[in-house]
Amino acid sequence: MRRSLLTGLLAVAGVVVLLGSWSRPALADWDPLSIFNLGEKVGVVEVTGLISKATSTLEELKKFRDDNSIRAIVVRIDSPGGAVGPSQEIMEEINKTKKVKKVVASCGSMAASGGYYIASAADLIMANPGTATGSIGVIMQLANMEQLTKKLGVDFFDIKAGALKDMGSPFKPLTPEERAVFQSLLNNIHEQFINDVAKNRKLPVDKVRSLADGRVFTGQEAKGLGLIDALGNFNDAVERAGRLGGIKGKIETVYAEKKGFSLLNLILGQEAEKRLEFLTAPFPEPAFLPPWFR
Repeated sequence: MRRSLLTGLLAVAGVVVLLGSWSRPALADWDPLSIFNLGEKVGVVEVTGLISKATSTLEELKKFRDDNSIRAIVVRIDSPGGAVGPSQEIMEEINKTKKVKKVVASCGSMAASGGYYIASAADLIMANPGTATGSIGVIMQLANMEQLTKKLGVDFFDIKAGALKDMGSPFKPLTPEERAVFQSLLNNIHEQFINDVAKNRKLPVDKVRSLADGRVFTGQEAKGLGLIDALGNFNDAVERAGRLGGIKGKIETVYAEKKGFSLLNLILGQEAEKRLEFLTAPFPEPAFLPPWFR
């Protein structure tokens, strides 16, 4: 009995000493309810700059989706868009993820074209009043260096099987038939963009099509048009995501660990590397980008 009493007194004394060692500011900041909210966090997935690859973003979304300590996810978007395929892959992964956990898209300075395509899949989209968003369109830019190569005295010859196998080559003019094929390609992708946004946002297809001429909207305009749900900054998005995920107390954020090393990234910077990858693609790639960006 005496031993149990002594053990209890020592435990109480230890707690008193521990509390006494805290400064007053620390005690003031301490939330007693936080002990009941251990493991209730919001995961943050960042999509920044040109969208040229989807692999790391897909891995981050899956990791947070499978992590029981993550109650909801914020996808923070600061992107003008990029390649079509990766944008569609990320959108589909968000659609998978929101079947398990709430996903909130937080749009920073820009979430246009492919950036908006990704955001459209979220349960809730938030943007700043001045965020550049929308730009529902597709673009492909081709270069013709025929005159330059002639001045340099260089000739290029294509040996092909298939009449249109070399269409888009920078070393010859674009024929009317090739132009028609490219236009049909872009029209098809544009229609996919329109239908996906309409489905994700639960908007009539005709309404989305009326907005899908490639123009950029401000966040304020986009809210009035039904393209986003609410105005607010990143912290507001984290708060909304946490509450949607059922977190009652203080909300903590967790960022995915970045992997991999690139010498090109180290020399040029991440954004320059993405742009170089995009511009040096072996085939002229359709892009979800505002017309003035590329």
